Amino acid sequence: MKTKDNTLFPADLVKESLKQSFVKLNPRVLIKNPVMFTVELGTIVMLIVTLRTLFTGDVSQGSFGYNLTIFIVLLLTVLFGNFAEAIAEARGKAQAESLRKTREETPAKKILAVGEIFTDEIKVVSSSLLKKGDLFVCEPGDIIPADGEIVKGLASIDESAITGESAPVIREAGGDKSSVVGGTKVLSDRIVVRVTTEAGESFLDKMIALVEGATRQKTPNEIALTILLASFTLVFIIVCVTLKPFADYANTPITIAAFISLFVCLIPTTIGGLLSAIGIAGMDRALRANVITKSGKAVETAGDLDVLLLDKTGTITIGNRKATNFYPANGYSNEEFIRISALSSLADDTPEGKSIVELAGKEIVSRLSLDGATMVKFTAETRSSGINLTDGTRIRKGAYDAIRNLAQHEGQPFPAETHQMVKQISGNGGTPLVVAVNSKIMGVIELQDIIKPGIQERFERLRKMGVKTVMVTGDNPLTAKYIAEKAGVDDFIAEAKPEDKMNYIKKEQHEGRLVAMMGDGTNDAPALAQADVGVAMNSGTQAAKEAGNMVDLDNDPTKLIEIVEIGKQLLMTRGTLTTFSIANDVAKYFAIVPALFILSIPALQGINIMKLHSPETAILSAVIFNALIIPLLIPLALRGVAYKPIGASALLRRNLLIYGLGGVIVPFIGIKLIDLVVALFF
Repeated sequence: MKTKDNTLFPADLVKESLKQSFVKLNPRVLIKNPVMFTVELGTIVMLIVTLRTLFTGDVSQGSFGYNLTIFIVLLLTVLFGNFAEAIAEARGKAQAESLRKTREETPAKKILAVGEIFTDEIKVVSSSLLKKGDLFVCEPGDIIPADGEIVKGLASIDESAITGESAPVIREAGGDKSSVVGGTKVLSDRIVVRVTTEAGESFLDKMIALVEGATRQKTPNEIALTILLASFTLVFIIVCVTLKPFADYANTPITIAAFISLFVCLIPTTIGGLLSAIGIAGMDRALRANVITKSGKAVETAGDLDVLLLDKTGTITIGNRKATNFYPANGYSNEEFIRISALSSLADDTPEGKSIVELAGKEIVSRLSLDGATMVKFTAETRSSGINLTDGTRIRKGAYDAIRNLAQHEGQPFPAETHQMVKQISGNGGTPLVVAVNSKIMGVIELQDIIKPGIQERFERLRKMGVKTVMVTGDNPLTAKYIAEKAGVDDFIAEAKPEDKMNYIKKEQHEGRLVAMMGDGTNDAPALAQADVGVAMNSGTQAAKEAGNMVDLDNDPTKLIEIVEIGKQLLMTRGTLTTFSIANDVAKYFAIVPALFILSIPALQGINIMKLHSPETAILSAVIFNALIIPLLIPLALRGVAYKPIGASALLRRNLLIYGLGGVIVPFIGIKLIDLVVALFF
């Protein structure tokens, strides 16, 4: 069986949910949901009383049939309240399992050694078997299996899975650019790497430790609701305990079954049982917005967010650099430069090469031909690529310093206006790609991280909702500032390491703010796990998706707007149902207690509004009503109260008028109708 997010729904999840749905006598449950814990405890006591009645025939504790009926109704209340909650919880934990799989299952081409002497023989082994000092080989397309240092060769390496930055980097033997990180990908050339870390000390191991050490705090609303429910539970415990001496004074015997039933009816079981349904409904509404959530709590928390951190690459920007402008050198026409640039990229299957052809346009590209031409692939050594035509023409495009050195080697000057344009493009956060024909500079192509369309307007909406946006990137401050201004975020963090993101979130949380994090790289995993709301992009790494508590299937960083609105709707729904539940319980108190003491204290006849048949039917009717009201309110909990951006005072007045008044009236009507039916059996 599969869930809506197309993941397996294993049998052990159902088994665990059923197991948790029965009695859970442990401190964790008491802290998490004191109301349902109390109901569970009362159910156990009721079972003991029922069995005692069966074997001893002690009618002072009520008849066996009467007690059994109460026990079954209480058990159904417990099962409903815990089963949905157990399923939601079982899918809601951030894990580091995918990081371990990356570490353990990456194949490594290990160079074998005889004693201390390495041979030319290579054997493919699991990365988990590599030890410090071992040598391994990596070729184009290989995932680097372990942290190490290049001892031979140089290569272009894609480090986006680790750093989050899309631009490949050059790593070579010797110097400060020889280090490589496990989990990154070799794009070109061949390198020999020596393992430099012991087991448990690699970059991935550090990420695992950070993810596992991250904890999500309780939100202010969650704490407030827990205190409220616990307070009402405590108040009604005191009320029920003081009933015993009052009953003795009035010479009115009250059975244990009556005490338990009265207590369960009076504590706020309605909201306690519906909390899970509200959370699951929020998860379903988020799924309709193409966001998979791992818990209802995450959606609800989004309704109170203060700060949103966004990774730049793949979140704010598309992820791959694209050509945005052609700048020919003096003496060359724009059309001629575009034709040469497109010709050098026709056989280039990299995202950058394809974007150059796309920017050139179909009209120019349709007139080009590669008949007899030879493609020159990009290498880390030349840092350039290009094409050799049949007439001997050599076209090259590549990094500024690589093409400049090529031109100078052939005695060709580098135009001052092109040099100035290179500086301008770099200052604007772009990447300049210089083009030369037979070593003569023709101009420069501008590559930019493309901001996702419509993102500025969406950030403005978040700003109006009171959410501060912060861009997090590994770029230098100059580039980060340019992208931040272009995207319209409120602040940015440049040259950010995984620990920096996590520490920033902890600082905001320590100051009482709720923080969301959106990212897609392995380096984002610790921050995603620490944030109150961690949203991973569907295009991101598996580690990021495991660490977050939401996955955005559309890879839209401003999808949080919909999530915030859904979260606010959940908060409003919970507020209305809490109001109804409290009013409901207070009404039941004034309805049941007079029925219990009406025979001993005739003066209570004046407030015995419902005129219930007997104390026994009053208790049983109240317990049945208490069990029925929870499933009857499920449609409202699932549909939710319509979200309207109204003030807190207006919302309070609305809740008190509709749900507060309704919570007082409904129990009187419901209990009376049930009592009329129950009385037929007494």
